[in-house]
Amino acid sequence: MVARSRIKWLALGGLALSFLSLLVHMFLANTSVELAQYNSMTQFIEDLNVDVGKQGIISKRLWGKVKSLEVLQPYANPRSKYPVPVEPSNGFIYAKIFGEFEKIRSSICDLVAISRLLNATLVIPEIQDSTSSKGISSEFKSFSYLYNEEQFITSLRNDIIIVKNLPPRLKEARKRKEFPTFKPKKSASPDYYIREVLPELKKSKVIGLVIMDGSCLQPILSSKLVEYQRLRCRVAFHALQFRPEILELAHLMVKRLRASGQPYLAYHPGLVRDSLAHQGCAELFQDVHTELIQYRRAQMIKQKIIHAELNVDSYIQKLNGSCPLMPEEVGLLFRAMGYPPTTRIYLAGSETFGGQRVLTPLRSMYTNLVDRSNLCNKYELNKLFGNESPLLSNSFNPPPAKTSKVLKKEWDQAGPRPRPLPPPPDRPIYRHEKEGWYGWIAEKDSEPDPSPIDLRDKAHRLLWDALDYIVSVEADAFFPGLNNDGSGMPDFSSLVMGHRLYEQASARTYRPDRKFLANLFNNTQDHLYYPKRSWILAARKHLNNSLGEEGIERQLIQSKPMLFLSHPIPECSCTISKSGGKNMCPKWIEASLVKSRLQESTAVNESEQPDDDEPDEPQTDLEDESKTNNSPSLEEDVEMDPDD
Repeated sequence: MVARSRIKWLALGGLALSFLSLLVHMFLANTSVELAQYNSMTQFIEDLNVDVGKQGIISKRLWGKVKSLEVLQPYANPRSKYPVPVEPSNGFIYAKIFGEFEKIRSSICDLVAISRLLNATLVIPEIQDSTSSKGISSEFKSFSYLYNEEQFITSLRNDIIIVKNLPPRLKEARKRKEFPTFKPKKSASPDYYIREVLPELKKSKVIGLVIMDGSCLQPILSSKLVEYQRLRCRVAFHALQFRPEILELAHLMVKRLRASGQPYLAYHPGLVRDSLAHQGCAELFQDVHTELIQYRRAQMIKQKIIHAELNVDSYIQKLNGSCPLMPEEVGLLFRAMGYPPTTRIYLAGSETFGGQRVLTPLRSMYTNLVDRSNLCNKYELNKLFGNESPLLSNSFNPPPAKTSKVLKKEWDQAGPRPRPLPPPPDRPIYRHEKEGWYGWIAEKDSEPDPSPIDLRDKAHRLLWDALDYIVSVEADAFFPGLNNDGSGMPDFSSLVMGHRLYEQASARTYRPDRKFLANLFNNTQDHLYYPKRSWILAARKHLNNSLGEEGIERQLIQSKPMLFLSHPIPECSCTISKSGGKNMCPKWIEASLVKSRLQESTAVNESEQPDDDEPDEPQTDLEDESKTNNSPSLEEDVEMDPDD
């Protein structure tokens, strides 16, 4: 009896301990939202603290500023007679803006310049992807979902008059559609607005603009309108500030990336479905992704967005520099530059077409490749949404069963296009194979209309792009996978490169020539991971040159005619030079620059060793691998740096 009672007490004690342990685990899981990411973040920081001394030694070559561009300083203030706007204006302009993050940002800058040109009062623009119909929180209006309204109005008070809403009487008339609406073409000229829009504005006192393509005003204006170019800069780089919650989280992400005082590199792949379809890069992908791109290209041809054939040779397009650099190629370029495997790389962009599969080669070379989901937990990201009402998740309704004859007939009529192969007859079709954003391809030929949750996700992507934009502008180095795609529409990388060029021209911003690099990779296909020493030096020389004047000249020729904000100099900059010149900076800019340089030099002297004490630069793994393939065509001991 005594033995039995002891066994019972031991069993009860074991159950109590198990129950207590379960409660503790549940409590920890419910109260700590950061536990899910603790392991990855800890590993991230530990990896980046390996060989901190070695990274510090080579930091001047890999992370240092471009000395030849330090003379360029941001200066977007008016430099000629520029009166403050006064009432009464010619009337009100309200606008609806369609498109993604980069199109929205460019359209707002153009819209402010147009309002100044027509002496009109601008109503805060409506961003259609973030309206209440998209299921976003009622706390935000469309504009305030991304940007700070008060900052926008206050910063531009000396340029145009901005109001939050139309007067009540005019608002009712707008609902009755009593005012004329214009849909300006892409890159419309100032003459169009003066001849066509201004008379209607003076007549009806209110007009509407519908902006679709992200560019409603010519990128390059005549010398008489140079102040309007500076106005665009003041809008893009000063007035368009993100709302405080976005800024706070983005700066927290930058702080985490720079933990232990280490620099980081931001990389935007540019793998966006619309850009890939526009350029005909479908064959760079496989299976379902190829068909998705081709379907979108067919849509764009039907809508007359592009005037070309449906089927093009993607490899010829890539050799022409029209397609983006693939992540694998970017990783090899980073290795050729000498970036160590523990380099912090931030992956920007709310869409990376192809998913994790195309990123696998880059991730295998650089394990500290992270994005916002690695740096922030779900609680921090969800706080940006506000209080959203719940929506039904996308549900998959299986189609009615088809007979074997119908299936065979459909397969025979499908044509030569690369359709996904059906599963083997003995294997069931699992639910996850039919759901997802590409599941429709297996069942029908037309893409389904977006569901309410799809529309909300599209609004969320605006927030992700805003975070990535800040992190990319603040990065110690930036590398674009695709900029100036030739479509004539704004792209994310071009906006980031223009912002960095304006704010700090000497920061390391790579401006690669994709055509040159595509041919360079084509010449070493047989030994891509073991290239010759001459290949490494050629790639390094090109990328180093792209940091300086050579890259800036290429950006001026290729990008500025498409998007002024991609290259806002010399209109929005001044130079600091002892020799003097036409575009000299004011004395107050020179004084503030001298003060900041003194503070930086003091900090550097306290924290770093003198240059003379630094040992030689260690060789990268890529260079070690290529020793057996040395070529005398280029000198091995020449250091190819734009500062030399």
